Amino acid sequence: MSENVDTSRAPRRIGKPASRVSRLFESRQLGWAAFAIAVLFPFVLASNYAMSIGTTAVIFILLASGLNIVVGYCGLLDLGYIAFMAVGAYTSGIISKAWQLPILFTIPAVLLMCILAGLIIGGPTLRLRSDYLAIVTLGFGEIIRLTANNLAITGGPSGIYGIPGVSLFGLDLSGPVPYYYFCVVVVALMVLGSARLGKSRLGRAWRFVREDEDAAEAMGIHTYKVKLAAYIFGAIWGGIGGVLFASHLSAISPQSFVFLQSALVLMAVVLGGMGNTRGVVVGAVVISLLPEFLRDMGNLRYVIFGVVLVAVMVLRPQGFWPSRAYEPDRPPAVKDDAGPSPDAPVTTAKGGTP
Repeated sequence: MSENVDTSRAPRRIGKPASRVSRLFESRQLGWAAFAIAVLFPFVLASNYAMSIGTTAVIFILLASGLNIVVGYCGLLDLGYIAFMAVGAYTSGIISKAWQLPILFTIPAVLLMCILAGLIIGGPTLRLRSDYLAIVTLGFGEIIRLTANNLAITGGPSGIYGIPGVSLFGLDLSGPVPYYYFCVVVVALMVLGSARLGKSRLGRAWRFVREDEDAAEAMGIHTYKVKLAAYIFGAIWGGIGGVLFASHLSAISPQSFVFLQSALVLMAVVLGGMGNTRGVVVGAVVISLLPEFLRDMGNLRYVIFGVVLVAVMVLRPQGFWPSRAYEPDRPPAVKDDAGPSPDAPVTTAKGGTP
C-alpha cells in the first residue's frame, strides 16, 4: 500500500491556545473583569488628580482602539491619527460655544465632520501603500494643526475656552467622578464595537487586505472600499475621543494635537499587540499611566520611559498581547472533492487494491 499522503488538506493550526494561561486570556469574562476594575477605581482613589489621570487614560484607550481599526485590522500605517481627534474636539467646541448647546448635542455634527475628513484624506490617498501612506497621513495631521492655529473661528494659537461639560437628562456629569464614569461607559461601548467589527465579515476583509492586498483583490475583495471603510471608522472613533477630550479639559488649543500624540497612540497599538483589542487596551493603559508613575523622577522619567519601551520592543516585538488566530480541526468524517481521506485504501485503475 502506498504511504504517500496528501498533507495539504490536513487541518492547520495557527497560534492555537494550548496552556491554561492562554485560555484564561481568551476568556470572555476578562473584559467584564477589566470593566469592574475601572468602575471600582474611584473607590480606591477619588482625588481630583486621580480622576483626571483616570479619565485621560480612558480617553486614550478609545483613541487606541480607533487606531487599531486602521493599523491593527487593516494594516494602514497612520501617523496623523490625532487629526481626527482635533476635528472632533474643535467641531464640538465651536458649535457648543456659538449656539450655547450642550456638548452631547454636537455629536451628530462631529460624526459628519469626521466622516467628511476621512473621505477627504482617505479618498485620494488610500491607493498608496506603506511608507507613502504614512507620509501623507503625517502631512494631514500637521495640516489640521496648522489650520487650527491660523483660523479665527478656532481661536488661533489660544484655542477655545469655556467648553461646557456633559449633562444628561438634567444630570450634571461635569464633576470629576461622574464624568469619569460617563467616559468609562462610552469608551466600553466603543471598544466593544471595535472588537465586534474585527470579528465581522468586514473585519475579515480587513485582515485579508493586511496580510496580502494583491491576493485579497484577486479573491474579489474591493480593497479600496474596504480600506476607506477602515479609515472612516477610525475617524469616528477619533472624533468621539475629541469630544470627550474637549469636555474633560473645557479648553483646547493646537498644541494639544501635535505629532507626539499620534506617535503615542500608535505606540500603544504596537506595544499592546496590533489587531488584538484587549492587547491594545493594555498598551494604552501602560502608555498613559507609566509617565505618571515616574513623575517623581523629574525630567529623568522620559529617559526611563523610553528605555522601558525599547526594552519591551526588543524582548517582546509582537507586543504584550498579540492577536491569536487558529483554524479549528475538521471532523474526521468530513470529506470534500479534493480526494479520499488519508485513511481510505488506495485503489487501482481496475477497482482493486494493490
